Amino acid sequence: MIDYWHYTGDTTYNDIVSQAMLFQTGPNRDYMPPNVTASLGNDDQGFWGMSAMLAAEVGFPDPPSDQPQWLALAQAVFNTQADPGRHDDTCGGGLRWQIPFSNNGYNYKNSIANGCFFNLGARLARYLNNQTYADWADRSWDWVQSIGFMDKDYKIYDGAHVETNCTDINRAQFSYNNAVYLLGAAYMYNYTNGDSKWEERINGLVDATIRDFFHKNVAYEIACEDQMTCTTDMLSFKGYLHRWMTTMTQIAPFTSDKVLPVLRQSAQAAINQCTGPPDGKTCGFGWASGTFDNSVGAGQTMNVLGAISSLLVRGSRAPVTSDDGGTSTGDPNAGASSDSFTHTPAPITTGDRAGAGILTALVLASAIGTFTWMSTGA
Repeated sequence: MIDYWHYTGDTTYNDIVSQAMLFQTGPNRDYMPPNVTASLGNDDQGFWGMSAMLAAEVGFPDPPSDQPQWLALAQAVFNTQADPGRHDDTCGGGLRWQIPFSNNGYNYKNSIANGCFFNLGARLARYLNNQTYADWADRSWDWVQSIGFMDKDYKIYDGAHVETNCTDINRAQFSYNNAVYLLGAAYMYNYTNGDSKWEERINGLVDATIRDFFHKNVAYEIACEDQMTCTTDMLSFKGYLHRWMTTMTQIAPFTSDKVLPVLRQSAQAAINQCTGPPDGKTCGFGWASGTFDNSVGAGQTMNVLGAISSLLVRGSRAPVTSDDGGTSTGDPNAGASSDSFTHTPAPITTGDRAGAGILTALVLASAIGTFTWMSTGA
C-alpha cells in the first residue's frame, strides 16, 4: 500500500498503513513485538524493516515526532540482525531462519532471511551514503554464493540445516528470493556508481529470474503452482516479484528495456483472470491460463495490486536518499536495547536441583493432604 500511494498519490489508506506499521514495532522499536515471538523469523523482521525503508525512500508521511521514525526502524532491524549473537559462525556465517533459539526452524539458515538483510544493507548504504552497510551487503552476497544457496546459473535455493554445515541444501526455488536479491543488487549498483561487478550480477540474475519464474512472460511460482501446493506465504510472492523488479528498473535503469515489457505482459495476464464471483472482478492465483482459478485470498489480491500499480512506474520519482529529498530521521544506535532472543538456558546447578526437590516435595505433600481431606470428608 505504500507503493500504491507512491504511484497513485491516493492518500485514502495512509492513516491505516501508518497505524499498522507502528503497531508492530514492539516495545524496543525494532519490529520484534512479543505477540509474535513464537514464530518470529529474521525474514519476518526483515520484511517489516524493508517496508520501513520503503517508506523513507518514497517520502511516505513521517510519523509524529514521539513515534518511531521510518529510517530509525529500518536501522534497528539491520542492527539487531548484524549483531554477532544473531549473525553467528555456523555454516561460516549467515542468519538463521528463526530468531528465538526455541523456535522450530532455529537450526535452519535460508536465502530469504539473508536476502532481506542484504537488501536492507544495500538500501541503507545508498540512503545514508554509508560504506559500513555496503560492506555488510557485500559479505552477505558472497556468503550466500559460497555456501551454495545461489549457484553459478543464479538459481537461488531455499536453505539448509546447521547440523550438516549447510550441506543438505533444499533446492526449492521461490520467486521472492530472486526478487529480494535483484533489488538489493540494484541498490549496490547504484551506490557504487555502476560497478561492473554488480552490473554483471544483475544481468545474470535478471536472465535467471525471467527464465525460471516467467512462463511465456507471465509470472509463475515454479515450486508450487503446477500442483497448487502453495502455502499462504507463497501465494503472495508474485506481488513482491513485480514490485521489486519494477523498482530495480529505477535504481539500475539499464534493466528497463528487458524487464518492463515482461512485467507489462505479466500484469495484463493478471488482469485477464480477475473474473471471479461475486462481482466478476475477483482475482485468483494462476495468471498463465487467463481464466479465474477459484484460488482467492489476501495474497492473490496483493499480487495483482502489485503488478498493476507498478505499471505506473514511469511517472513516479525514483527512491530518494537523505541527500536528495529524504526527510525521515535515523538513529545509528537503533536496536541497541533489543532482546537477542538467542540466550540458551543456563546450566542447572546443585542449588537448582535442591530447590526443585523441595518444590516437588511440597507439591506432593499438598496433593496427599488434599486427597486425605477429600477421603475423610466422604
